[in-house]
Amino acid sequence: MTLLNIENLEVTFPLRSGSVTAIRDVSFTVDQGERIGIVGESGAGKSVSAFAILNLISKPGYISGGRIEFDGTLLSELDESTMQQIRGNRISMIFQDPMMTLNPVLSIGTQMEESILAHRKISRAEARNIAVDKLRAVQIPSAQKRLKQYPHELSGGMRQRVVIAIALLTDPQLIIADEPTTALDVTIQAEILELLQNLCNEFNVGLILITHDLGVVSQVTQKIIVMYAGAIIEQGDTENIVTRPKHHYTRGLLKALPENTTPGEKLNQINGVMPTLQDIPHGCLFHNRCDMVKDVCRKVQPNLQGIASHSVACHFPISYEE
Repeated sequence: MTLLNIENLEVTFPLRSGSVTAIRDVSFTVDQGERIGIVGESGAGKSVSAFAILNLISKPGYISGGRIEFDGTLLSELDESTMQQIRGNRISMIFQDPMMTLNPVLSIGTQMEESILAHRKISRAEARNIAVDKLRAVQIPSAQKRLKQYPHELSGGMRQRVVIAIALLTDPQLIIADEPTTALDVTIQAEILELLQNLCNEFNVGLILITHDLGVVSQVTQKIIVMYAGAIIEQGDTENIVTRPKHHYTRGLLKALPENTTPGEKLNQINGVMPTLQDIPHGCLFHNRCDMVKDVCRKVQPNLQGIASHSVACHFPISYEE
């Protein structure tokens, strides 16, 4: 069952000298309980796409095209008060820095209770019981004790678990996690990723995991969307994307992973930098950095083509001998 359906999404930011399009013609779906990853370098449009779903685009930016349908409801047609009933309630978001999410002067218990009471008409005692249950669900020991503590008294990994617990408080249908493991060491990162996967399976919650690291999404997601300069350039099943990438940019991201580099040698990198929104190239968005560029790449922008399990926007996609 399709939970989230995004069609031809476009996000525009007005400037004094005109305007720039940060997101162009982005379309994808998320089924109930499905885990998808959105990957790409900084500036690719990953977070802006997520904020558009929640109608949290920073002003004067706005959604200039397309439609966002969540569980049969067109989010773009809702007023702010109705949107607030969905945001943080049926759709929750996890940010990369828990210290920016949690209020440093309020106890964990107070913050969790207030989050519940903002969406449900229940007693504070009932809210506290729910908070304890969710802390236990994210494997935080001594949950009752943690409610009395403040964010600075917890480790980074524990704070991120609290943020995940808060996201689960209202039993959402969809969680958007924006770089949720960036500030954590590798060991804790793996624990958080495993936790997210287990929670999605246990509660049948959809997940959109946003990251620049293809290694991260390959561990958790079932489907991957690769974005570049505000557009989707490749998408498909996780196994297909990771083992048989068709776009030269996706292959570059995979080659840049430390585990794909010979120990002692310099890390692989993609030449050049992503174009700014004010300097989007003609033709293929990636042609200025592509080693396989041809004349048509500089003139004609390729469309996303293929099948549901793997599609790519490239005139000369990588081929594999069967």
